[in-house]
Amino acid sequence: MISSLIQKFLGLTLLFLCVFQVSYAAHIVGGELTYECLGDENYRFTLTVYRDCASGGAQFDSFGNTLGTVSIYNGTNLLRNIFLDPPTVEVVPPVISNPCLEVPQNLCVERGVYIFEESLPISAESYTITYSRCCRNASISNIILPEDTGATYTIDITSTAQESCNNSPIFSKFPEIIICANEPLNFDHSAIDAEGDQLVYSFCSPFLGGDDGTLQQTQFGGTAPNPDAPPPYININFRVPDYTSNFPIAGDPLVTINPVTGVITGVPQILGQFVVGVCVEEFRNGELLSTVRRDFQFNVENCDPLVQADIFEDEFLGNNTYAINLCGEREFQFANQSIGAIGDFFWEFDFGSNGLQTFDVWEPLVMFPDTGQFIGVLVLNANETCGDTANIIVNVFPSIEAEFKIDYDTCIVGPVSFSDLSQTNGSEILTYDWRFGDGNSSIEQSPNHAYQNFGAKTVTLFIEDNNDCNEEYELVFDWTPVESEVIVQPNSFIACAPGAEVFFNNLTSPIDESYAITWDFGDGETSSEISPSHEYVSVGTYTVSLKITSPFDCVYRETFNDWITIKESPKAAFSFLPDVVTNFSPQVFFSDESSSDVIRWQWDFDGQGASRDQNPLFIFRDTGLQEIVLLVTAENGCVDTTSAIVDVVPINSYSLPNAFTPNNDDKNDAYLGVGTLENISDFNMKIWNRWGEIVFESNSQYEGWNGRKGNTGPLLSAGVYVVLVNYESARDGQIQHKGFATLIR
Repeated sequence: MISSLIQKFLGLTLLFLCVFQVSYAAHIVGGELTYECLGDENYRFTLTVYRDCASGGAQFDSFGNTLGTVSIYNGTNLLRNIFLDPPTVEVVPPVISNPCLEVPQNLCVERGVYIFEESLPISAESYTITYSRCCRNASISNIILPEDTGATYTIDITSTAQESCNNSPIFSKFPEIIICANEPLNFDHSAIDAEGDQLVYSFCSPFLGGDDGTLQQTQFGGTAPNPDAPPPYININFRVPDYTSNFPIAGDPLVTINPVTGVITGVPQILGQFVVGVCVEEFRNGELLSTVRRDFQFNVENCDPLVQADIFEDEFLGNNTYAINLCGEREFQFANQSIGAIGDFFWEFDFGSNGLQTFDVWEPLVMFPDTGQFIGVLVLNANETCGDTANIIVNVFPSIEAEFKIDYDTCIVGPVSFSDLSQTNGSEILTYDWRFGDGNSSIEQSPNHAYQNFGAKTVTLFIEDNNDCNEEYELVFDWTPVESEVIVQPNSFIACAPGAEVFFNNLTSPIDESYAITWDFGDGETSSEISPSHEYVSVGTYTVSLKITSPFDCVYRETFNDWITIKESPKAAFSFLPDVVTNFSPQVFFSDESSSDVIRWQWDFDGQGASRDQNPLFIFRDTGLQEIVLLVTAENGCVDTTSAIVDVVPINSYSLPNAFTPNNDDKNDAYLGVGTLENISDFNMKIWNRWGEIVFESNSQYEGWNGRKGNTGPLLSAGVYVVLVNYESARDGQIQHKGFATLIR
């Protein structure tokens, strides 16, 4: 059963792991700008702005030190900038159509109305009246960076509207501040037009406006721009594809606006705050005179009912109607899930010829007189404004019983037969749903099923009759036959001793630890494992046999004559000369000393090279310890391997020259050490003049001194300089050289 309260008031929100909680900050939540033609080129403008008032921030402009402005453009040229007088402010009372639903306590919206008059001479271009400011609520769900997204309220007076002294349409009422999730929305957002012009309604995109100082919208210039930006204006960024200006709220049915009547309908389903833009276009004789844009915010909440009649049911039928289905039972304990300020209550059931029966306990135990359908009610707070009634339908159906039996050959693999023994006192059993315990199923009445794997099987039969009564029956049995053919697959039929290990993969199915297994490997050794590994010690040919006994004492035997052949392995060995190998003498001669039955050789010289020669010669490119591996193959196909370490000793030879002549003749122009430099690390050379000043230092053995200080600037004077060199040798550790460098011109 599913709680109808959850079903009706949460709906699709159950799909979300975290239920959204609307947060009401003190920010702008909507507004619009309209005009009235007073004659003689004079106009009265009404700017209406709505804000959250749950906290003290983001007051209306023109209060205190905050001056609000409205900018008037003729085309894109700024005509003038108007400072607004303080608005008339009033709290907008929240409206919920259902009187038994509670309004959240933290919901508060104020309306600020600015009225100003201006004289605008008739112009061939439109006048644009604009008001911009920051900011929207950070918790808005359907736009990107909502807190950084301000608002712009604007209206155009076209040249045609000027000539006819037209009045813009005026919306009749502001939308309900809060709407209930999973409750039908039906709001009349229509407007009134003084001239009776044709009005066309649509959802449209609100405009960006003033920013909070972090959004780089230079045309708006801050929280309350002065002047306001010229047209055209930028649409706010919706979180597409989930939300767009045409579909600003998720719903099922979708939330839409009727283009003719302006009525907004749909069923919102996701909690949150949603920015909505509504445009009403005014046409006269097919010509567009004006467009009034309203920007507002819908708050979609889980509305809490003051009183809700609810029971734990089998099916919710809508319109506060709950169905209970009893199959083979006439007595039922009702579960009362009603909530709210409940004063009095009662249950009442119509028992037909037995009359009405009333219960005044919270969860009554009711005995129904017979099978059939019985109607009842649960009434809360009868005859009060916030009472509620749950309509109850109880269907008492005849009993139904599920049962079956199984049959199969316990020694031979084959299908299992399932015979249905189910019964119903209703008309007939309509559906059978078998679950065989291996992921397979059937809808036949008495099916056969072939299992692929052995072991315990849990089989369940679900049945349902014409009354939608259902029952299930579960049976557990062991399916442990054996295939008539014993299948074994060794990993090798030929192996080499010693270490001749053979893995016998037993593919006979199905078998597990409940089966008795006996292997005879033909060399006097046995095993009881299902798939064993066995090591043969002696050379020869062996017959292998296998015996399998099932849990039902079914015995299967198989003998594999002369199945496994064990051969003698060769012996790999080698030596090498010279005994001492260096980077100056890296050539090594290798001599094969393997057994005489070897016919192939494979050498690996530490990954630096390879050879198939019996006695190869190899020159090492690197110093250090080198692993040499020899793999040999005998005439019978058996192999053996051996390895040895060759130490290629690194020898360093490094010396310093006595003098150099840096005269750019490409001969002895730099003072640089010579010798074997590649095996040197942590190198450092310092050179001092006779006054103890360092004139050159390098950490690279390949960089020399060119006779200039730091190798830059003018050439130093001829003379003798002190040299100190330190480096780390691969084998000899820290080495130091001292000397003198004579600079000759």
